[in-house]
Amino acid sequence: MADTELAAAIKAALAAVEIPGGGDLSGYAGLSEIIVTPSAVAFAIAVAPGMEAAFGPARDAAQQATQRVAGARKVMVSLTGGKAPAQAAPTFSHGKPVPAGKTTVAGVKHIIAVGSGKGGVGKSTTAVNIALALQAEGLRVGVLDADLYGPSIPKLLGIEGKPAIRDDGIFSPHEAFGLKAMSIGSMLTPDQAVVWRGPMATSALRQLLRETDWGGLDVLVIDLPPGTGDIHISLFQQAEVDGVVIVSTPQDLALIDAKKAIDMLRRLNVPLLGLVENMSYFIAPDTGKRYDIFGHGGAEAAAAALKMEFLGAVPLVMAIRETSDSGRPVMASNPSGAEAEAFRAIVRKILASTPGLRD
Repeated sequence: MADTELAAAIKAALAAVEIPGGGDLSGYAGLSEIIVTPSAVAFAIAVAPGMEAAFGPARDAAQQATQRVAGARKVMVSLTGGKAPAQAAPTFSHGKPVPAGKTTVAGVKHIIAVGSGKGGVGKSTTAVNIALALQAEGLRVGVLDADLYGPSIPKLLGIEGKPAIRDDGIFSPHEAFGLKAMSIGSMLTPDQAVVWRGPMATSALRQLLRETDWGGLDVLVIDLPPGTGDIHISLFQQAEVDGVVIVSTPQDLALIDAKKAIDMLRRLNVPLLGLVENMSYFIAPDTGKRYDIFGHGGAEAAAAALKMEFLGAVPLVMAIRETSDSGRPVMASNPSGAEAEAFRAIVRKILASTPGLRD
């Protein structure tokens, strides 16, 4: 069945779902577009502030009706609360309300996130290698790809195929190099874009985070999207995050955007673990001469000015790029090399400033 045909069949099935006040869900003005991918179906139901609880049974019925039509596809149905503040609207997991405010994630002791003010600074590569460096310190570690519009964790970890889904609808994450990993990129076909609006994306993030069997991790590393937006706010309002690492390159343009991300985190009262200067310098392999292609020391100076920890500099070297492209991160392919040592040093600083991550 084509995606458009499946979406039409799902909407027809929603005609059997009654909504508060009379009528059915298929004709309800608050029903969003039904998004169909090869492995998932997603849509949102917008309700007036204060009506979330009343629409709970309709949401459950919509989930069940959609699942009957969607077959093996994962079904994601979210309630969005009109103009109500994001933190005031209850969220749902398998039809059961999640308490308002920040809550822990089942199977995860601690969460750290890796973010950046803009794309193209090596944030995801840094996140994966930080996760592997934490694992090298004896911790049980997982990675969640929260960059829904540009997921790259499957490529970086050499992950292929879709994640398994248990009978109860819970994801079984992939495993790579000892890490548990979850990414919406594993559910998409190559080059397929995610075209979800904010509520749909935040609902998908919630399900990836809370409906995955993480299996008892010491630390979950979350690779954030670049910039500041709905996904960041949703995550920081619903989950206890131990701290965030910000990645930037040395030049002023990248640092300007990094400072905006730092400002957002401080406004949301999220702890800052420190700033990493990626692509800090280049050593010519034939001459050994050093080149500061993007400038040098900008991130360290910015960290001092912003009164935050400078976690270290990662050089611009072919080995990091090549191992990332091949799905064998440098921390896994050459853990004793100089490039891996840069990430080990960053993690040692993180653990020294946040000793509770070992608890």
